[in-house]
Amino acid sequence: MIKNQNIVVTGGAGFIGSHLCEALLREKTNTVICLDNFNDFYDPVIKRNNISSFQKHDQFNLYSLDILHKEDLEQIFEKENIHTIFHLAARAGVRPSIQSPKLYAQVNIEGTINLLECAKEYNVEKFILASTSSIYGNKKKVPFSETDPVDHPVSPYATTKKAAELMCYNYHHLYQIPMACIRFFTVYGPRQRPEMAIHMFTKHILEGTPIPVFNHGKCERDYTYIDDIIQGVLKVSEFDFSFDIVNLGESKTITTLDLIKRIEKACGKKAKLELIKAQPGDVEKTYADITRAKKVYGYDPQYPIEKGLHMFVEWYKHL
Repeated sequence: MIKNQNIVVTGGAGFIGSHLCEALLREKTNTVICLDNFNDFYDPVIKRNNISSFQKHDQFNLYSLDILHKEDLEQIFEKENIHTIFHLAARAGVRPSIQSPKLYAQVNIEGTINLLECAKEYNVEKFILASTSSIYGNKKKVPFSETDPVDHPVSPYATTKKAAELMCYNYHHLYQIPMACIRFFTVYGPRQRPEMAIHMFTKHILEGTPIPVFNHGKCERDYTYIDDIIQGVLKVSEFDFSFDIVNLGESKTITTLDLIKRIEKACGKKAKLELIKAQPGDVEKTYADITRAKKVYGYDPQYPIEKGLHMFVEWYKHL
């Protein structure tokens, strides 16, 4: 576990970011500097609630700022002696990126460069980028390995995240900053964003409203429970890496229709389905090869889909 550090978490009030901040604060010697701009991609009140239980923690510092404003970032880095950056802030989502490619490029590429510049200028010891399984595109070879070519992304979102990884490598090469790019595979769990599949499916099932099911439910995903993701991120961060790319997933796949059946079981209620054709930018399948994460970093996922869905539904019912 990281100890005695000043740690920046960008996007720290979001779904994954808030869980990471919470885990870092459990090691009482760390100071966590949470950066978030509380944009309106979804209700900012949700993000405020994500951090409400630890916002008054003595070693939690919240800054409401945009990573596109480099001057604001520099003020933080001037004030705080930052050891590690966990860069989770991004415009997320495949379909919205098709509607707003310029915005995604600005936030996910330019924003990342701003943080990399701060890492260079203020001698940050480690930089960890949250990347995505979307980078792999519609690859036929499965499971997806970190050594696979990723030259054919099928959405602006995936393209911008690949660009962010390349910028991380560039700054590592030029300035010897240790960099790890962690590719997340469809993360779910408490605090999940409301537009994401498991959250949305659960809502529709419990409310008795039809679920729009794209590609007629044939898409396959490697769903990863939030606690496994946080375990993996922390394990990677503890190592003395140089530059690395690491998959974090469960290394198991499930179709959308099978997923809905399992959510029905967890909810104790049948779903109403509205089958729809595939959407532009969606990949047909994600499937993580996690051999490297296990062998090099000791990653050990503990939450199969049935267990994770039960925990999510119980959380959702108490919202």
